[in-house]
Formats: sequence, C-alpha cells, structure tokens
Amino acid sequence: MSADLYSKVVGGIWGLVIGASLAMIIGFNWGGWSTSATSLKMSEDAVLSSRTSICVAQFMGTPDQKTKIREFQKAESYQKSEFIEKGGWDRMPGQETASWGVAGACVTALEGSLKTGT
Repeated sequence: MSADLYSKVVGGIWGLVIGASLAMIIGFNWGGWSTSATSLKMSEDAVLSSRTSICVAQFMGTPDQKTKIREFQKAESYQKSEFIEKGGWDRMPGQETASWGVAGACVTALEGSLKTGT
C-alpha cells in the first residue's frame, strides 16, 4: 500500500469515527434520542403520574370529602399512604389491587394541593 493511499484510508477512518461520535453527542444531547432504558423510565413515570391524578380525583370526589381531608391531615406522615390504601383511592377503576407507588405519589400530590388550597 502506498503512503498516499495509507494516509487517505487513515484519514477516512478518523473522519468516520469523529463524525459518528459527533452525531451521537448531538443526537443524545439535543436531538431527542434516548436509550430504551430512558424511554422505559419516562413511560413508567407518565403512567404513575396519570394514576396519581386519578387517585387525587377519587379522593377529592368522595361524598364526605371534608371529613376525609381532616383525617388525612391529622394522620402522621408514615400513616398517610396506608390511609390512602385503606380508602381504596390508589386503585384504578376496575382494579382489585393498586399498582406499586401510587399511594405514596398520591400522598405527595394531596399534600401539595391541600397546602396551596387547590
């Protein structure tokens, strides 16, 4: 292989490596690309957020809402998730058991909305 051809091949390989690296850096940082693990996490977060909203709506829609709010506020922080679970507000319509994490997320959302008065 001649020196001229060798330098062209080496330059081409380096150009390919640098170009691919730059494309990946730009794609993942600014292009919206994501790994399957990141996509799965985002999907799980979106589902939990939806279920949390439904839990809050079910809690706030109870006929004796004011009594339940007072009971919720009087409960110790470690008892609030259990309070939500016992009330069944963490279960989605048609579900017999609640999904993991819904009660805790519901407690956090309720505490935030009750503080702000919304």
